[in-house]
Amino acid sequence: MPHIPYALLSRDPEAWPPIEQTHADGILAFGGDLSPRRLEAAYSRGIFPWYSEGLPILWHCPDPRFVLDPKALHVPKSLEKQLKRGVYAVKLDTAFEAVIDACAKTKRPGQRGTWITREMRAAYVQLHRLGLAHSAEAWREGELCGGLYGISLGDVFYGESMFANAPDASKVAFVTLVRAMTAWGIELIDCQQETEHLARFGAEGWPREKFVKRVAELVKRPTRPGPWKLG
Repeated sequence: MPHIPYALLSRDPEAWPPIEQTHADGILAFGGDLSPRRLEAAYSRGIFPWYSEGLPILWHCPDPRFVLDPKALHVPKSLEKQLKRGVYAVKLDTAFEAVIDACAKTKRPGQRGTWITREMRAAYVQLHRLGLAHSAEAWREGELCGGLYGISLGDVFYGESMFANAPDASKVAFVTLVRAMTAWGIELIDCQQETEHLARFGAEGWPREKFVKRVAELVKRPTRPGPWKLG
């Protein structure tokens, strides 16, 4: 088959190539910017940016897509006991920038450096200020021990990254957030890529077509604005 070049995005944030043009490596297009309008347009179509410093912005829509139905969350007994003991105090949206910085510093297997570039950081901090990006944080004795951040549109939450500097800290933050989102009516969590860690919580792979169709339905619903709070 002839090689099909990656699509170059235009200046119009609403103009995207068909999802069917996504390459086998999960990349749909490159270029554009990380403005709030562009990011909202991307996520509402099941597309997300992922690239390294020095590269153009790369837009991904992998197949299959790893997702979690919040109502299907599986919590191991040992973690449930830790949640009940209250080892960590979980808060939402109180330290977004600290969470994204900690995620950027976390070393991950098979990955050199970080994909959370300065440009990416600035873009997601802006989304947080607009009430669309959120953090869940696990605290112990005033210290941030773990957490995660992501974007919420309609009844979809798009998880971006997590970190832990203490045992199970990110897991406690994640489970607490998922249970809160279940109560709020959020019906789908996009985990992007498959990991053993998320699979243990009940996440599974969906065909891209199914995922994109479901996202299109759920993003039409009202978005729960930030800052988020528990209780």
